[in-house]
Amino acid sequence: MKKTLLIISALVVSFGLGYAFNSLTKPTDKPYIKKVTGIGGIFFKCKDPIKLKSWYQKHLGLKTDDYGTVFEWRQGADTTKKGFTQWSPFKETTKYFLPSKKEFMINYRVENLDWLVKQLKMDSVVFTDTIETFEYGKFVHILDLEGNKVELWEPNDIEYAKILGGVTK
Repeated sequence: MKKTLLIISALVVSFGLGYAFNSLTKPTDKPYIKKVTGIGGIFFKCKDPIKLKSWYQKHLGLKTDDYGTVFEWRQGADTTKKGFTQWSPFKETTKYFLPSKKEFMINYRVENLDWLVKQLKMDSVVFTDTIETFEYGKFVHILDLEGNKVELWEPNDIEYAKILGGVTK
């Protein structure tokens, strides 16, 4: 009886150690990468972007330019780094939101756009274009489940700050 109990205990311990070792050494197929890190911009249609920007400037104090305004903030993961969110009214006749027929488009800040695009393609997400690269980051557009056009942006905040006339660490 003791011998049987000892053999069973040895098997259980061996199995447990083997499982633990395998779990620690087994590579994961999908490494965790934070996908969306924040809102990169809010874009919406309106009758007269110039008048609307002027209204927001007068009544709410937004410092607007040709594109709207930019909100500057500090990144939560590293408060020494700046981040930016763009606010932009577009003429109601803009084609920039197509193929979506919605009045708005949200820009999401993401990490590692190339990796994310591969993941989204494996999930059969609909793309409206391919990745475009600019000094201030990479962009691509997708459609969500309801046909809303979504802009994904992997920002280069240092270069974006230069465009805005600011300096980041």
